[in-house]
Amino acid sequence: MSARLTERPGSSEYFAGGVVSYSNEAKSELLGVDQALIERHGAVSMEVAEAMADGALERFQADTAVAITGVAGPGGGTEAKPVGYVCWAVKLADGSKLVRDVRLPGDRAEVRDRSTTVGMHLLRRVLRGEDFEI
Repeated sequence: MSARLTERPGSSEYFAGGVVSYSNEAKSELLGVDQALIERHGAVSMEVAEAMADGALERFQADTAVAITGVAGPGGGTEAKPVGYVCWAVKLADGSKLVRDVRLPGDRAEVRDRSTTVGMHLLRRVLRGEDFEI
């Protein structure tokens, strides 16, 4: 997602930074996600995605945050959270937010690519104040 957000020259005007918090420990240490929340809902959950976005807003003193957590595969999927299951949270400092989950088709590379595309669309919708129902 960070690469997508910084593709254009001049992105340093609007992009403060990003965190790749792959492990549960990184989610907690770098973004302040409560371990109990991870244990209760799993690292791949809308609740954890939202907590990751909250942490990014706070840590970067930002006005906008996008968080993505998912199962890209090829392994790691379960019946409840199969490969391709992804959760997003886009939050603004003013309290506006959009939190979604869906199962994306494709292999690992496709799931990762599609997850950033969805993230960009959700970000656009929140920034434009559009109807948040998808």
